[in-house]
Amino acid sequence: MSARDANVPPEATRRAKPFYAKLHNQVIVAIVAAIIVGAAWPSVAVTLKPLGEGFIKLLSMMIAPIVFCIIVSGIAGMGNAGRVARTAVRSLVYFYVVSALALLLGLIAANLIPAGAGLNADPKAIDTSSISGYVTAAKDQGVVSFLLNIIPNTMVDAFAKGAILQVMLVAVLFGLALIVLGERASMVSNLVDQLTKVVFSIVEMIVALSPIGAFGAMAFTVGRFGLHSLLPLLKLILVFYGTCVVFMLLVLVPIARRVGFSVWKFCRYIVEELLLVLATANSEAMMPRLMEKLERLGVRKSVVGLVVPTGYSFNLAGSCIYFTLCVVFIAQATNTPLPLQRQVVILLVTMLMSKGATGFTGAGFVVLAATLSAMPDIPMAGLALLLGIDPFMQRGRGLTNYIGNGIAAIAIAGWEKDLDIAELNRRLDRGPDADFSAALGVPAAEAARASEAGKAATIGSERRSG
Repeated sequence: MSARDANVPPEATRRAKPFYAKLHNQVIVAIVAAIIVGAAWPSVAVTLKPLGEGFIKLLSMMIAPIVFCIIVSGIAGMGNAGRVARTAVRSLVYFYVVSALALLLGLIAANLIPAGAGLNADPKAIDTSSISGYVTAAKDQGVVSFLLNIIPNTMVDAFAKGAILQVMLVAVLFGLALIVLGERASMVSNLVDQLTKVVFSIVEMIVALSPIGAFGAMAFTVGRFGLHSLLPLLKLILVFYGTCVVFMLLVLVPIARRVGFSVWKFCRYIVEELLLVLATANSEAMMPRLMEKLERLGVRKSVVGLVVPTGYSFNLAGSCIYFTLCVVFIAQATNTPLPLQRQVVILLVTMLMSKGATGFTGAGFVVLAATLSAMPDIPMAGLALLLGIDPFMQRGRGLTNYIGNGIAAIAIAGWEKDLDIAELNRRLDRGPDADFSAALGVPAAEAARASEAGKAATIGSERRSG
Protein backbone atom coordinates (compact mmCIF):
# COMPACT_ATOMS: atom_id res chain seq x y z
CA MET A 1 0.00 0.00 0.00
CA SER A 2 1.35 3.45 -0.96
CA ALA A 3 1.66 6.38 1.42
CA ARG A 4 -1.15 8.10 -0.45
CA ASP A 5 -3.48 5.13 -0.01
CA ALA A 6 -2.60 4.96 3.67
CA ASN A 7 -3.77 8.55 4.13
CA VAL A 8 -7.16 7.92 2.57
CA PRO A 9 -9.92 7.46 5.18
CA PRO A 10 -11.45 3.97 4.92
CA GLU A 11 -14.94 5.52 4.70
CA ALA A 12 -13.98 7.35 1.52
CA THR A 13 -13.13 4.16 -0.35
CA ARG A 14 -16.31 2.39 0.66
CA ARG A 15 -18.16 0.99 -2.33
CA ALA A 16 -21.70 2.04 -3.20
CA LYS A 17 -24.35 0.31 -1.12
CA PRO A 18 -26.21 -2.60 -2.72
CA PHE A 19 -29.84 -2.04 -3.71
CA TYR A 20 -31.35 -3.61 -0.60
CA ALA A 21 -29.12 -1.61 1.77
CA LYS A 22 -30.20 1.82 0.50
CA LEU A 23 -32.58 3.47 2.93
CA HIS A 24 -35.00 4.86 0.34
CA ASN A 25 -35.38 1.40 -1.23
CA GLN A 26 -36.13 -0.06 2.20
CA VAL A 27 -38.78 2.63 2.73
CA ILE A 28 -40.38 1.89 -0.67
CA VAL A 29 -40.60 -1.81 0.20
CA ALA A 30 -42.08 -0.90 3.60
CA ILE A 31 -44.75 1.33 2.00
CA VAL A 32 -45.77 -1.32 -0.54
CA ALA A 33 -45.92 -3.99 2.18
CA ALA A 34 -47.97 -1.65 4.38
CA ILE A 35 -50.54 -1.03 1.63
CA ILE A 36 -50.89 -4.79 1.11
CA VAL A 37 -51.29 -5.46 4.84
CA GLY A 38 -53.72 -2.54 5.25
CA ALA A 39 -55.91 -3.70 2.36
CA ALA A 40 -55.80 -7.44 3.18
CA TRP A 41 -55.87 -7.38 6.99
CA PRO A 42 -57.23 -3.98 8.13
CA SER A 43 -57.83 -5.11 11.71
CA VAL A 44 -54.16 -6.10 12.02
CA ALA A 45 -52.97 -2.95 10.24
CA VAL A 46 -54.76 -0.66 12.69
CA THR A 47 -52.80 -2.16 15.58
CA LEU A 48 -49.53 -1.09 13.89
CA LYS A 49 -50.24 2.59 14.52
CA PRO A 50 -47.74 2.82 17.45
CA LEU A 51 -44.86 2.01 15.07
CA GLY A 52 -45.54 5.12 13.02
CA GLU A 53 -46.42 7.30 16.01
CA GLY A 54 -43.28 6.27 17.88
CA PHE A 55 -41.04 7.05 14.91
CA ILE A 56 -42.62 10.49 14.41
CA LYS A 57 -42.28 11.27 18.13
CA LEU A 58 -38.61 10.29 18.08
CA LEU A 59 -37.92 12.69 15.21
CA SER A 60 -40.18 15.41 16.63
CA MET A 61 -38.30 15.46 19.92
CA MET A 62 -35.16 16.52 18.01
CA ILE A 63 -36.73 19.46 16.14
CA ALA A 64 -36.46 22.04 18.93
CA PRO A 65 -32.78 21.38 19.79
CA ILE A 66 -31.80 21.31 16.10
CA VAL A 67 -33.62 24.56 15.31
CA PHE A 68 -32.06 26.23 18.35
CA CYS A 69 -28.51 25.05 17.64
CA ILE A 70 -28.55 25.88 13.92
CA ILE A 71 -30.06 29.34 14.38
CA VAL A 72 -27.72 30.28 17.23
CA SER A 73 -24.65 28.93 15.44
CA GLY A 74 -25.65 30.55 12.15
CA ILE A 75 -26.42 33.99 13.55
CA ALA A 76 -23.29 34.01 15.70
CA GLY A 77 -21.29 33.07 12.60
CA MET A 78 -22.74 36.02 10.67
CA GLY A 79 -21.30 38.44 13.18
CA ASN A 80 -23.65 41.15 11.93
CA ALA A 81 -27.22 41.77 13.10
CA GLY A 82 -27.93 43.69 9.89
CA ARG A 83 -27.35 40.58 7.77
CA VAL A 84 -29.72 38.62 9.99
CA ALA A 85 -32.45 41.23 9.51
CA ARG A 86 -31.89 41.36 5.74
CA THR A 87 -32.17 37.57 5.40
CA ALA A 88 -35.33 37.54 7.55
CA VAL A 89 -37.01 40.29 5.49
CA ARG A 90 -36.14 38.63 2.18
CA SER A 91 -37.49 35.33 3.50
CA LEU A 92 -40.83 36.83 4.54
CA VAL A 93 -41.25 38.62 1.19
CA TYR A 94 -40.51 35.35 -0.63
CA PHE A 95 -42.94 33.41 1.59
CA TYR A 96 -45.83 35.81 1.03
CA VAL A 97 -45.36 35.99 -2.74
CA VAL A 98 -45.11 32.20 -3.13
CA SER A 99 -48.04 31.60 -0.75
CA ALA A 100 -50.20 34.07 -2.70
CA LEU A 101 -49.40 32.25 -5.95
CA ALA A 102 -50.27 28.89 -4.36
CA LEU A 103 -53.59 30.22 -3.03
CA LEU A 104 -54.41 31.71 -6.42
CA LEU A 105 -53.61 28.45 -8.22
CA GLY A 106 -55.89 26.54 -5.85
CA LEU A 107 -58.69 29.01 -6.54
CA ILE A 108 -58.20 28.81 -10.32
CA ALA A 109 -58.13 24.99 -10.25
CA ALA A 110 -61.35 24.86 -8.22
CA ASN A 111 -63.12 27.02 -10.82
CA LEU A 112 -61.68 25.29 -13.90
CA ILE A 113 -62.47 21.79 -12.58
CA PRO A 114 -65.44 22.08 -10.16
CA ALA A 115 -64.97 18.82 -8.25
CA GLY A 116 -67.86 19.59 -5.90
CA ALA A 117 -70.44 20.37 -8.56
CA GLY A 118 -73.29 17.87 -8.69
CA LEU A 119 -72.82 16.45 -5.19
CA ASN A 120 -75.88 18.43 -3.96
CA ALA A 121 -74.97 17.86 -0.31
CA ASP A 122 -77.56 19.14 2.17
CA PRO A 123 -75.70 20.83 5.09
CA LYS A 124 -78.56 19.94 7.46
CA ALA A 125 -78.32 16.25 6.58
CA ILE A 126 -74.54 15.99 7.06
CA ASP A 127 -73.35 14.36 10.29
CA THR A 128 -71.08 16.99 11.89
CA SER A 129 -70.21 15.10 15.09
CA SER A 130 -66.87 14.01 13.62
CA ILE A 131 -65.68 17.59 13.03
CA SER A 132 -66.73 19.16 16.35
CA GLY A 133 -63.19 18.96 17.73
CA TYR A 134 -61.74 20.77 14.73
CA VAL A 135 -64.40 23.49 14.90
CA THR A 136 -63.66 24.08 18.59
CA ALA A 137 -59.92 24.34 17.93
CA ALA A 138 -60.59 26.73 15.04
CA LYS A 139 -62.06 29.30 17.42
CA ASP A 140 -58.57 29.87 18.83
CA GLN A 141 -57.17 30.71 15.38
CA GLY A 142 -56.55 34.38 14.59
CA VAL A 143 -53.82 36.83 13.64
CA VAL A 144 -53.48 38.38 17.11
CA SER A 145 -53.46 35.03 18.93
CA PHE A 146 -50.96 33.68 16.40
CA LEU A 147 -48.55 36.57 17.02
CA LEU A 148 -48.91 36.39 20.80
CA ASN A 149 -48.30 32.64 20.76
CA ILE A 150 -44.85 33.27 19.29
CA ILE A 151 -43.78 34.63 22.69
CA PRO A 152 -43.25 31.78 25.21
CA ASN A 153 -44.15 32.08 28.89
CA THR A 154 -40.58 31.06 29.73
CA MET A 155 -37.56 29.99 27.69
CA VAL A 156 -37.90 26.46 29.02
CA ASP A 157 -41.60 26.40 28.12
CA ALA A 158 -40.77 26.91 24.43
CA PHE A 159 -38.67 23.73 24.41
CA ALA A 160 -41.10 21.77 26.59
CA LYS A 161 -43.98 22.46 24.18
CA GLY A 162 -41.83 22.01 21.08
CA ALA A 163 -43.31 25.24 19.67
CA ILE A 164 -41.02 25.99 16.71
CA LEU A 165 -41.68 29.73 16.40
CA GLN A 166 -41.14 30.17 20.14
CA VAL A 167 -37.87 28.23 19.97
CA MET A 168 -36.87 30.39 16.99
CA LEU A 169 -37.50 33.59 18.94
CA VAL A 170 -35.36 32.36 21.84
CA ALA A 171 -32.63 31.21 19.43
CA VAL A 172 -32.55 34.51 17.50
CA LEU A 173 -32.23 36.51 20.74
CA PHE A 174 -29.54 34.11 21.97
CA GLY A 175 -27.61 34.39 18.70
CA LEU A 176 -27.83 38.20 18.67
CA ALA A 177 -26.55 38.24 22.26
CA LEU A 178 -23.52 36.20 21.17
CA ILE A 179 -22.82 38.76 18.42
CA VAL A 180 -22.97 41.60 20.96
CA LEU A 181 -20.63 39.79 23.38
CA GLY A 182 -18.17 38.84 20.64
CA GLU A 183 -15.00 37.07 21.82
CA ARG A 184 -16.24 36.98 25.41
CA ALA A 185 -18.84 34.40 24.34
CA SER A 186 -16.59 32.35 22.05
CA MET A 187 -16.66 29.38 24.44
CA VAL A 188 -20.47 29.32 24.30
CA SER A 189 -20.42 29.52 20.48
CA ASN A 190 -18.02 26.58 20.28
CA LEU A 191 -20.20 24.59 22.68
CA VAL A 192 -23.28 25.17 20.49
CA ASP A 193 -21.33 24.06 17.39
CA GLN A 194 -20.32 20.81 19.08
CA LEU A 195 -23.85 20.28 20.39
CA THR A 196 -25.17 20.61 16.83
CA LYS A 197 -22.98 17.68 15.73
CA VAL A 198 -24.25 15.56 18.62
CA VAL A 199 -27.89 16.34 17.82
CA PHE A 200 -27.48 15.46 14.15
CA SER A 201 -25.80 12.17 15.12
CA ILE A 202 -28.87 11.29 17.17
CA VAL A 203 -31.10 12.10 14.18
CA GLU A 204 -29.09 9.71 11.99
CA MET A 205 -29.67 6.93 14.54
CA ILE A 206 -33.42 7.59 14.53
CA VAL A 207 -33.64 7.74 10.72
CA ALA A 208 -32.19 4.23 10.53
CA LEU A 209 -35.56 3.10 11.94
CA SER A 210 -37.53 4.84 9.17
CA PRO A 211 -38.63 1.67 7.29
CA ILE A 212 -40.33 0.45 10.47
CA GLY A 213 -42.00 3.82 11.05
CA ALA A 214 -43.10 4.09 7.42
CA PHE A 215 -44.59 0.59 7.50
CA GLY A 216 -46.59 1.25 10.67
CA ALA A 217 -47.90 4.66 9.60
CA MET A 218 -48.99 3.64 6.10
CA ALA A 219 -50.49 0.33 7.22
CA PHE A 220 -52.62 2.14 9.82
CA THR A 221 -53.84 4.74 7.30
CA VAL A 222 -54.91 2.14 4.73
CA GLY A 223 -56.36 -0.18 7.38
CA ARG A 224 -58.25 2.57 9.21
CA PHE A 225 -59.68 4.51 6.27
CA GLY A 226 -59.47 1.95 3.46
CA LEU A 227 -58.67 2.65 -0.16
CA HIS A 228 -62.42 2.59 -0.86
CA SER A 229 -62.78 5.89 1.05
CA LEU A 230 -60.98 7.61 -1.82
CA LEU A 231 -63.53 6.71 -4.49
CA PRO A 232 -66.42 9.14 -3.72
CA LEU A 233 -64.15 12.20 -3.81
CA LEU A 234 -61.48 10.89 -6.17
CA LYS A 235 -61.98 13.87 -8.50
CA LEU A 236 -61.09 16.33 -5.73
CA ILE A 237 -57.98 14.33 -4.79
CA LEU A 238 -56.79 14.23 -8.41
CA VAL A 239 -57.41 17.97 -8.85
CA PHE A 240 -55.47 18.70 -5.66
CA TYR A 241 -52.44 16.58 -6.57
CA GLY A 242 -52.54 17.89 -10.14
CA THR A 243 -52.54 21.48 -8.88
CA CYS A 244 -49.54 20.74 -6.66
CA VAL A 245 -47.66 19.46 -9.72
CA VAL A 246 -48.66 22.55 -11.72
CA PHE A 247 -47.46 24.74 -8.84
CA MET A 248 -44.06 23.07 -8.99
CA LEU A 249 -43.86 23.53 -12.76
CA LEU A 250 -45.04 27.15 -12.85
CA VAL A 251 -43.53 28.50 -9.61
CA LEU A 252 -40.79 26.33 -8.10
CA VAL A 253 -39.08 25.28 -11.34
CA PRO A 254 -38.65 28.90 -12.58
CA ILE A 255 -37.32 29.96 -9.16
CA ALA A 256 -34.80 27.11 -9.20
CA ARG A 257 -33.75 27.91 -12.77
CA ARG A 258 -33.18 31.54 -11.86
CA VAL A 259 -30.91 30.47 -9.00
CA GLY A 260 -29.19 27.89 -11.22
CA PHE A 261 -30.18 24.37 -10.10
CA SER A 262 -32.68 21.64 -10.99
CA VAL A 263 -35.80 20.94 -8.91
CA TRP A 264 -35.84 17.33 -10.07
CA LYS A 265 -32.24 16.71 -9.02
CA PHE A 266 -33.05 18.30 -5.66
CA CYS A 267 -36.05 15.98 -5.24
CA ARG A 268 -33.81 13.01 -6.05
CA TYR A 269 -31.36 14.26 -3.42
CA ILE A 270 -34.07 14.26 -0.71
CA VAL A 271 -35.93 11.17 -1.99
CA GLU A 272 -35.57 9.30 1.33
CA GLU A 273 -37.20 12.16 3.22
CA LEU A 274 -39.98 12.52 0.62
CA LEU A 275 -40.81 8.83 0.95
CA LEU A 276 -41.01 9.21 4.72
CA VAL A 277 -43.30 12.22 4.37
CA LEU A 278 -45.48 10.13 2.04
CA ALA A 279 -45.60 7.27 4.53
CA THR A 280 -46.07 9.23 7.76
CA ALA A 281 -48.01 12.28 6.46
CA ASN A 282 -45.81 14.42 8.70
CA SER A 283 -43.37 16.73 6.93
CA GLU A 284 -42.44 18.73 10.03
CA ALA A 285 -40.93 15.67 11.69
CA MET A 286 -38.57 15.42 8.70
CA MET A 287 -37.39 19.02 9.18
CA PRO A 288 -34.10 18.01 10.89
CA ARG A 289 -33.14 15.88 7.89
CA LEU A 290 -33.96 18.67 5.45
CA MET A 291 -31.83 21.14 7.41
CA GLU A 292 -28.95 18.68 7.53
CA LYS A 293 -29.05 17.98 3.79
CA LEU A 294 -29.29 21.68 2.92
CA GLU A 295 -26.12 22.28 4.92
CA ARG A 296 -24.41 19.44 3.03
CA LEU A 297 -25.36 21.18 -0.21
CA GLY A 298 -23.50 24.27 0.94
CA VAL A 299 -26.36 26.46 2.20
CA ARG A 300 -25.13 28.62 5.08
CA LYS A 301 -26.19 27.50 8.53
CA SER A 302 -27.67 30.93 9.27
CA VAL A 303 -29.91 30.80 6.18
CA VAL A 304 -31.02 27.22 6.89
CA GLY A 305 -31.78 28.10 10.51
CA LEU A 306 -33.87 31.15 9.64
CA VAL A 307 -35.63 30.01 6.47
CA VAL A 308 -36.65 26.39 7.09
CA PRO A 309 -38.29 26.67 10.56
CA THR A 310 -39.99 29.96 9.60
CA GLY A 311 -41.13 28.35 6.37
CA TYR A 312 -43.11 25.79 8.34
CA SER A 313 -45.41 28.60 9.44
CA PHE A 314 -45.21 31.03 6.52
CA ASN A 315 -44.29 28.98 3.44
CA LEU A 316 -46.81 26.16 3.21
CA ALA A 317 -47.63 26.11 -0.49
CA GLY A 318 -49.27 22.68 -0.40
CA SER A 319 -51.53 23.76 2.46
CA CYS A 320 -52.40 27.01 0.66
CA ILE A 321 -53.51 25.12 -2.46
CA TYR A 322 -55.57 22.81 -0.23
CA PHE A 323 -57.31 25.70 1.59
CA THR A 324 -58.65 27.63 -1.40
CA LEU A 325 -59.45 24.46 -3.35
CA CYS A 326 -61.41 22.91 -0.47
CA VAL A 327 -63.28 26.09 0.52
CA VAL A 328 -64.59 26.42 -3.04
CA PHE A 329 -65.25 22.65 -3.18
CA ILE A 330 -67.47 22.84 -0.07
CA ALA A 331 -69.35 25.78 -1.56
CA GLN A 332 -69.88 23.86 -4.81
CA ALA A 333 -70.93 20.67 -3.01
CA THR A 334 -73.52 22.52 -0.90
CA ASN A 335 -74.72 24.67 -3.84
CA THR A 336 -73.53 27.88 -2.17
CA PRO A 337 -73.05 30.66 -4.77
CA LEU A 338 -69.57 32.18 -4.88
CA PRO A 339 -69.38 35.33 -7.01
CA LEU A 340 -65.99 36.82 -7.89
CA GLN A 341 -65.96 39.28 -5.00
CA ARG A 342 -66.54 36.47 -2.50
CA GLN A 343 -63.66 34.51 -4.01
CA VAL A 344 -61.39 37.53 -3.56
CA VAL A 345 -62.41 37.54 0.11
CA ILE A 346 -61.57 33.82 0.30
CA LEU A 347 -58.11 34.62 -1.08
CA LEU A 348 -57.49 37.34 1.53
CA VAL A 349 -58.89 35.33 4.46
CA THR A 350 -56.88 32.22 3.62
CA MET A 351 -53.73 34.35 3.23
CA LEU A 352 -54.13 35.39 6.87
CA MET A 353 -55.38 32.08 8.24
CA SER A 354 -52.79 29.90 6.49
CA LYS A 355 -49.91 31.16 8.64
CA GLY A 356 -49.15 28.63 11.33
CA ALA A 357 -50.95 25.75 9.59
CA THR A 358 -48.62 23.19 11.12
CA GLY A 359 -47.24 22.03 14.44
CA PHE A 360 -49.80 19.35 15.32
CA THR A 361 -51.76 16.55 13.71
CA GLY A 362 -54.75 17.88 11.80
CA ALA A 363 -53.47 21.47 11.82
CA GLY A 364 -54.45 21.99 8.18
CA PHE A 365 -58.00 20.84 8.91
CA VAL A 366 -58.23 23.21 11.88
CA VAL A 367 -57.09 26.17 9.76
CA LEU A 368 -59.63 25.21 7.09
CA ALA A 369 -62.33 25.25 9.79
CA ALA A 370 -61.10 28.67 10.97
CA THR A 371 -61.31 29.97 7.41
CA LEU A 372 -64.90 28.75 7.05
CA SER A 373 -65.83 30.30 10.40
CA ALA A 374 -64.80 33.68 8.96
CA MET A 375 -67.15 33.11 6.00
CA PRO A 376 -70.57 32.27 7.50
CA ASP A 377 -72.30 31.87 4.11
CA ILE A 378 -70.32 28.67 3.43
CA PRO A 379 -71.66 25.81 5.63
CA MET A 380 -69.16 24.60 8.22
CA ALA A 381 -70.88 21.20 8.01
CA GLY A 382 -69.25 20.71 4.62
CA LEU A 383 -65.99 19.90 6.41
CA ALA A 384 -67.40 16.46 7.19
CA LEU A 385 -67.26 15.66 3.46
CA LEU A 386 -63.46 15.98 3.55
CA LEU A 387 -62.74 14.12 6.77
CA GLY A 388 -62.44 10.67 5.18
CA ILE A 389 -59.98 11.73 2.48
CA ASP A 390 -57.93 14.23 4.50
CA PRO A 391 -55.26 11.68 5.57
CA PHE A 392 -54.52 11.06 1.89
CA MET A 393 -54.54 14.76 0.95
CA GLN A 394 -52.34 15.49 3.95
CA ARG A 395 -49.55 13.59 2.22
CA GLY A 396 -49.78 15.83 -0.84
CA ARG A 397 -49.68 18.92 1.36
CA GLY A 398 -46.64 17.59 3.20
CA LEU A 399 -44.69 16.71 0.06
CA THR A 400 -45.31 20.12 -1.53
CA ASN A 401 -44.50 21.98 1.69
CA TYR A 402 -41.30 20.00 2.16
CA ILE A 403 -39.99 20.57 -1.36
CA GLY A 404 -41.05 24.22 -1.24
CA ASN A 405 -39.16 24.94 1.97
CA GLY A 406 -36.01 23.28 0.68
CA ILE A 407 -36.09 25.30 -2.53
CA ALA A 408 -36.81 28.48 -0.55
CA ALA A 409 -33.66 28.01 1.55
CA ILE A 410 -31.48 27.44 -1.54
CA ALA A 411 -33.05 30.37 -3.41
CA ILE A 412 -32.62 32.83 -0.54
CA ALA A 413 -29.04 31.65 0.04
CA GLY A 414 -28.37 32.23 -3.66
CA TRP A 415 -29.84 35.73 -3.59
CA GLU A 416 -27.80 36.48 -0.47
CA LYS A 417 -24.63 35.46 -2.40
CA ASP A 418 -23.98 32.88 0.32
CA LEU A 419 -24.00 29.84 -1.95
CA ASP A 420 -21.55 28.18 -4.33
CA ILE A 421 -23.92 27.18 -7.14
CA ALA A 422 -21.29 25.10 -8.95
CA GLU A 423 -20.58 23.01 -5.84
CA LEU A 424 -24.33 22.71 -5.16
CA ASN A 425 -24.90 21.25 -8.63
CA ARG A 426 -21.96 18.87 -8.27
CA ARG A 427 -23.45 17.49 -5.08
CA LEU A 428 -26.91 17.23 -6.64
CA ASP A 429 -25.45 15.37 -9.63
CA ARG A 430 -23.78 12.85 -7.32
CA GLY A 431 -27.01 12.23 -5.45
CA PRO A 432 -27.62 11.41 -1.77
CA ASP A 433 -25.76 8.09 -1.71
CA ALA A 434 -22.52 9.61 -3.00
CA ASP A 435 -22.75 12.38 -0.43
CA PHE A 436 -22.03 10.13 2.57
CA SER A 437 -18.49 11.47 2.74
CA ALA A 438 -19.81 14.92 3.65
CA ALA A 439 -21.66 13.49 6.63
CA LEU A 440 -18.48 11.78 7.78
CA GLY A 441 -16.43 14.95 7.46
CA VAL A 442 -14.49 13.73 4.39
CA PRO A 443 -14.09 16.52 1.82
CA ALA A 444 -15.72 15.79 -1.53
CA ALA A 445 -12.51 16.32 -3.49
CA GLU A 446 -10.60 14.00 -1.17
CA ALA A 447 -13.27 11.33 -1.49
CA ALA A 448 -13.15 11.60 -5.27
CA ARG A 449 -9.35 11.28 -5.30
CA ALA A 450 -9.60 8.31 -2.95
CA SER A 451 -12.10 6.64 -5.24
CA GLU A 452 -9.84 7.12 -8.27
CA ALA A 453 -6.82 5.91 -6.28
CA GLY A 454 -8.76 2.81 -5.25
CA LYS A 455 -9.70 2.07 -8.86
CA ALA A 456 -6.08 2.53 -10.02
CA ALA A 457 -4.79 0.25 -7.27
CA THR A 458 -7.31 -2.42 -8.22
CA ILE A 459 -6.34 -2.27 -11.92
CA GLY A 460 -2.63 -2.41 -11.04
CA SER A 461 -3.18 -5.40 -8.80
CA GLU A 462 -5.08 -7.23 -11.54
CA ARG A 463 -2.31 -6.57 -14.06
CA ARG A 464 0.38 -7.83 -11.69
CA SER A 465 -1.60 -10.97 -10.89
CA GLY A 466 -2.15 -11.52 -14.62
